[in-house]
Amino acid sequence: MRTLTAEGITNTALARISASPNPRLKQIVRSLTRHLHAFAREVELTPDEWLAGIQFLTDVGHITDDKRQEFILLSDTLGLSAVVDVMANGATGPGATESSLLGPFFREGAPEFPMGGDVANGAAGDKLVVRGRVLNKAGNPVADATIDTWQSSSDGYYDLQQPDSDQMNFRGRFHTGNDGQFWFRSVKPSSYPVPSDGPVGKMLLALGRHPYRPAHVHFKIAAPGYKTLTTALYMAGDRYLDSDAVFGAKKSLVVRCRHSGSNGTSPDTIDFDFVLSPDRAKKGKSAKR
Repeated sequence: MRTLTAEGITNTALARISASPNPRLKQIVRSLTRHLHAFAREVELTPDEWLAGIQFLTDVGHITDDKRQEFILLSDTLGLSAVVDVMANGATGPGATESSLLGPFFREGAPEFPMGGDVANGAAGDKLVVRGRVLNKAGNPVADATIDTWQSSSDGYYDLQQPDSDQMNFRGRFHTGNDGQFWFRSVKPSSYPVPSDGPVGKMLLALGRHPYRPAHVHFKIAAPGYKTLTTALYMAGDRYLDSDAVFGAKKSLVVRCRHSGSNGTSPDTIDFDFVLSPDRAKKGKSAKR
């Protein structure tokens, strides 16, 4: 048997991957192996530190369930989700709406609402109207676009964080007509801390980081022939815009609420047009058939 060295173990581990029949999987695991081994050598990782890291990841897995995704939260707070998002969506070209993070609170099966529906279901808070259009890059309306929206309450909690979390509140689904327009009612969200009672929260505290996200409203917009857009609108003036705990806020997505009246009874309004990019991948597949 050969005498093992740190570098030799890396070379041996890489060699054992070489027979993988999946080229993309082989590329990813080879690169991951090289970087992980280089990281351990760079920081001179000790066995106790490595066991602490394993325990941390174990704790992340234990707290994760169908209503709480701590691994997404870990990826978000380390900035990895934002890096992947920028790489995947940064090439949409000029004119398209920028993407933002999906986050850990998206849920499939949001209730359908007619235009003008109240996704807050009458909850307390400053009233808000969100309206706009879904357009293509030529400025033409996109008909039959499906719009999923979700947000926190006015006191900073998502429905999944509430005792009655089976109820879907502060989220809904709409469909644009031929004019591409949409509008719905809600309440103004507030900035809020990401869940900090678990291992990721302990990590942020140990690193001297705050857990707060600026106030925002999420959107996921899909339409035939277009790339699905996952994005969010961030409230102008929020104190956490420049230090978003998950690196998701972007300047082009910051919006100002327009005050509709001075008597305090009229809702504030956000106007925003979303611009979709064509789904070139699907067009390419169609052309080959």
